[in-house]
Amino acid sequence: MKKNFFIKKKKYILKNIFTVSGCKINRSIFNKKILGINTLKDAASNELTFFNSLRYLQDAKKSKALACVTQEKLKKYLNPKIIPIISENPLIDFYKIVNHFYIDADGDNEEINPINSKKLKVIFDKVFFGRNCLVDKSVKIGKNSKIGNNVIIKKNVSIGRDCLIGSNVIIENAILGDNVIIKSGTLIGQSGFGFKFEKKKRIKFPHIGRVIIESNVQIGSLCTVDRGSLTDTVIGEFTSIDNQVQIAHNVKIGNYCIIAAQSGIAGSTVIGNQSTIGGQSGISGHLRIGNNVKIGGKSGVISDIKDNMVVMGYPAKNIREFVRTR
Repeated sequence: MKKNFFIKKKKYILKNIFTVSGCKINRSIFNKKILGINTLKDAASNELTFFNSLRYLQDAKKSKALACVTQEKLKKYLNPKIIPIISENPLIDFYKIVNHFYIDADGDNEEINPINSKKLKVIFDKVFFGRNCLVDKSVKIGKNSKIGNNVIIKKNVSIGRDCLIGSNVIIENAILGDNVIIKSGTLIGQSGFGFKFEKKKRIKFPHIGRVIIESNVQIGSLCTVDRGSLTDTVIGEFTSIDNQVQIAHNVKIGNYCIIAAQSGIAGSTVIGNQSTIGGQSGISGHLRIGNNVKIGGKSGVISDIKDNMVVMGYPAKNIREFVRTR
């Protein structure tokens, strides 16, 4: 299975990085080839990454990337084998590079090459379609799945067997397992909310990842699940998500989790297995929430939570401490 759905330039060298960004690069390495863009943790020896926070110190030391966009003061923490590309603002320069590398991933593509509605039942054996569905010719749908009314399924989508997709759902850049339920009005796979400002210009981070929804997941009505930026957004098997929940780019949710209505999970947060999140809770980005964690309703989580903890309040704290301070 390919890593993402977006087309990258076939040939890309470090000289291109110098051209499209404000980075400083040693001319002697101008012709080094870059074959991909990735995170510090996942980058291969022919890929480019970025490092702009000591929060990712351990990943920087272990990274296998060919080159890394970083600040002068941070380059000493990189794996010595990595070529440092010095930037005053690594994140903004990295945004520019990825936009140039993946030229079709900046925002959402509304283009669709539809299948004639009369041919849908012929092409998709034993799949039920409601009225006014728009399905791209690249889409794959497993047997015994049911698609509601006014559903739009764009390119880069694979849906498993025995799935139930409610009415007015839009799905793009996503892979769904078997027995997945998505209720009406939910949006899956659009680009996430990531950008910076430079000289009164918005620099948007392109989202080249996917949404992976594993088997037996249930997602309620009017939810939004953004596709990943560099990695995938993942929802683990048997997880149940209530109505009006926002799941941002790169979020990883484990198996058998329960997320109640009107909760929001910011980008790149990882949630372990069998965790429960109460209604109207907010979880900040880039956090690690352990296994079997319980978060009380209307909580605000702004730091990591260890396995088996029960927390509540803002900022979320151990439930005993929360009750004691009331």
